[in-house]
Amino acid sequence: MEAIRHVLALTAPLFLLVAVGYALMRWARWPTAISDALTRFVFAVAVPALLFRLMSDFSRLPPVDARLLIAYFGGCILVFALGRIVARRMFAMDGVAQSVFAVGGIFGNNLLLGIPLAKITLGDAALPVVSLVLVFNSLLLWTLVTVSVEWARTRSVSLAGFVETVKNVLTNPVVASILLGTAWGWSGVPLPDIADRTLDLVGQAAIPLSLIALGMGLAEFGIRDGWRESAAISLLKLAVQPFIVFALARVLGLPPIETQAIVLLASLPVGANVYLMAREFGTLGGPVAASLVLSTTLAAVTTPVVLALTGGSH
Repeated sequence: MEAIRHVLALTAPLFLLVAVGYALMRWARWPTAISDALTRFVFAVAVPALLFRLMSDFSRLPPVDARLLIAYFGGCILVFALGRIVARRMFAMDGVAQSVFAVGGIFGNNLLLGIPLAKITLGDAALPVVSLVLVFNSLLLWTLVTVSVEWARTRSVSLAGFVETVKNVLTNPVVASILLGTAWGWSGVPLPDIADRTLDLVGQAAIPLSLIALGMGLAEFGIRDGWRESAAISLLKLAVQPFIVFALARVLGLPPIETQAIVLLASLPVGANVYLMAREFGTLGGPVAASLVLSTTLAAVTTPVVLALTGGSH
């Protein structure tokens, strides 16, 4: 119980920043242009600066056990399959809706919420783990849902669709900053002092601004449409996925920091990318939007509890 209180105390300021962003948009009536601009700055500048600087010092970072990818994404595949079964049997959804429903149970807010939580609760040692997951996350999960939807619609899979997904992921500023920073780190050339200090200053803004931007984004969504479906998505994401990822990590014998980091990522609320998928595939827009708000609200309690149970705080 003491461990849970400790982690709640560590994470409470982070979720309060989310609430600040939400309040500015919902009650102070700030224009959506501010939310869009802040999200763009966080996504294209602040977080890439933080991750590039971190990965550019690659030689000093602790080694990462690559088996974490098996535990994390293996868990994603299992929960995705379970989600499709739940969507078909409980809600009688068609194949396309099943795919979007199921990806809601595995695609978390690893960027705007995962990086701040990992840094505050687990320390910088966890950020290489988060970075490794981020590199593969969008590529693998977008591919998974795209293949699932295309198969449901046409019983065939398009190579062109996969190539387009790879291109979009590699040009993503976050993924690009991780890959470029890692390449710089392997070169062994230290960053010039002025560049290092500039990146440090910009990177320091990434944590609070990303949380405020998350709160602003949540204010755009309602919570009334499809509450049963959104509740089921939230249950899969906040409870089932972290349990399965933790079980796989234990089976594989992952070290504590890798285990804690991937379980933390698995316990995060539904990510905004799932709403983009729902819009792109023309299904479940309301329930998915509601699940963003619902799961983020619940995660203020469930994620710290999961983290405490796995021993994660520094």
